[in-house]
Amino acid sequence: MRFLTDCGWGGARHVPLAGDASSRRYTRLVRDGETAILMEDPEGDVTLFARLARHLSGLGLSAPRILSEDGAAGLLLIEDLGDGLLARLATDARTERALYLVATEALVTLHRAPPPDGLTMATPDHLTGMIDLAFRHYTKAPELLAQAQAALHPLLEQYARPAEVMILRDYHAENILHLPDRPGAAAAGLLDFQDALVGHRAYDLVSLLEDARRDVAEETRAACIAHYLHATGEAPETFAAAFAVLGFQRNLRILGIFARLARERAKPHYIDLIPRVWGHLARDLSHPVLAPLRPVIAALPAPTETHLESLKP
Repeated sequence: MRFLTDCGWGGARHVPLAGDASSRRYTRLVRDGETAILMEDPEGDVTLFARLARHLSGLGLSAPRILSEDGAAGLLLIEDLGDGLLARLATDARTERALYLVATEALVTLHRAPPPDGLTMATPDHLTGMIDLAFRHYTKAPELLAQAQAALHPLLEQYARPAEVMILRDYHAENILHLPDRPGAAAAGLLDFQDALVGHRAYDLVSLLEDARRDVAEETRAACIAHYLHATGEAPETFAAAFAVLGFQRNLRILGIFARLARERAKPHYIDLIPRVWGHLARDLSHPVLAPLRPVIAALPAPTETHLESLKP
């Protein structure tokens, strides 16, 4: 309350907003017809969020304006970009395609600029290390982890080394807002980027199109990839290989994240999303370059009803 009083919002009405998989909390503040968002993140680095938000805004993208900050207390007062999440608005194929193309254009704009200083590099070593969660939480198989890492690392080295762009990491339909009054790429409101890395161009497009929370139409997927390739001049075959390798890495990690959220944070609803993630893995594995990883995944337990129940607290 002292923080809000100091920045002039002490008497505002509080409306709690839905959170995400992290420990962050969001509250909409309403005062004399104006609104703002209070973000509380005592376990994170709100100073980094603020710095990255200013970087993105400087590129002409729509990150929330920072109205006030107290890094020591983990508090930010930020611009309220509204409730127009792509996940809510993409109710038919035509609308979904249009919205996702705007989100893709935001990535095109982001990738035209060098990343900000100080971000961790998503090297093959870094990304390979991140899949351990699947073998500690989705299934307990340390010996299988070693096999998976040994097979994945050279594929990341060959097809998906960092390309010196900022990757937002959790770029999906529940973290992107539609801002129809803003032009071009700025029509995509960006909400979640405090875990950003420097990495490969395909990573965030994978996050957008292989969404753990909703199905994306094949027409939308194809249109977004085609738009990105046309706008950037990336070679289709090379990009497709990187897309598959990074999709595999990301989706394998998500299996472990969702299982951990269910067990350790009492969020069992994430288990219901695992079959879709498993489907994404199967699609990634269909690319020829991922053949060395097929035996590893064949040894993982499929998301049967029995196995999914075993993951719940």
